[in-house]
Amino acid sequence: MADAARRALLEGLIDHAPLFPPASLPLEEALADHRRARESPHGWLVRRFVCPASKLRELGDEPLALSVVFDEEVPLDDPRIEAVELPPDREPRALSPETYVEIRPAADLAPLAAQGLRAKVRCGGSSVPSVGSLAGLVRRCREQGVPFKATAGLHHPVRRDGSHGFLNLLAAAIFGDEERAIAEADEGAFRLDADVFAWRDRSASVEAIAAARKDLFVAFGSCSFVEPAGDLVSLEFLPA
Repeated sequence: MADAARRALLEGLIDHAPLFPPASLPLEEALADHRRARESPHGWLVRRFVCPASKLRELGDEPLALSVVFDEEVPLDDPRIEAVELPPDREPRALSPETYVEIRPAADLAPLAAQGLRAKVRCGGSSVPSVGSLAGLVRRCREQGVPFKATAGLHHPVRRDGSHGFLNLLAAAIFGDEERAIAEADEGAFRLDADVFAWRDRSASVEAIAAARKDLFVAFGSCSFVEPAGDLVSLEFLPA
């Protein structure tokens, strides 16, 4: 397959969250934005539509794959729900086969690992974790077998102006050497070929990429689809 590495690295990477800041679109506009994303040539980058539990009743019969942010107690009997995200003030408990618990980068992962829960880390917004703290979380998730997703602040593929990049997180998950990978600010240090993802002098096969995506860095939440997809086109990680 000519684009096997591209698919392994990027397919289903984006949990689309146009209902959330900074986009904060009204529901109908958010759903329309999500349809445009899914129907675009790069729609395969989208994993799920992120929706607060408090808005589930308003979704109608829109065909969606949902990740639900559990902001209030509601029945989770909608068959479209594939994942649940628990805010930091909620008791960690399994509410779906994929339950993500928002934690601080320095949090103890043992309670999540013991329950088969996943981690969710905020990479921007009101507080941006340091390179060291984010690298430490990736390392501990790997060591303790806790898959994670990221959210907030990942507006670009590669680190810039003090903001983290999602290609940096992918490199940290795939190659290890987490601090150097997350601190990398040179776009030219990353390369994607038909069957290899490379960062500087390191390269990973399709199988290694797929394993890291499945078992470690699963996805990141973004209120925009156009921005990350457009940046990947500019980097030639996606065709124009």
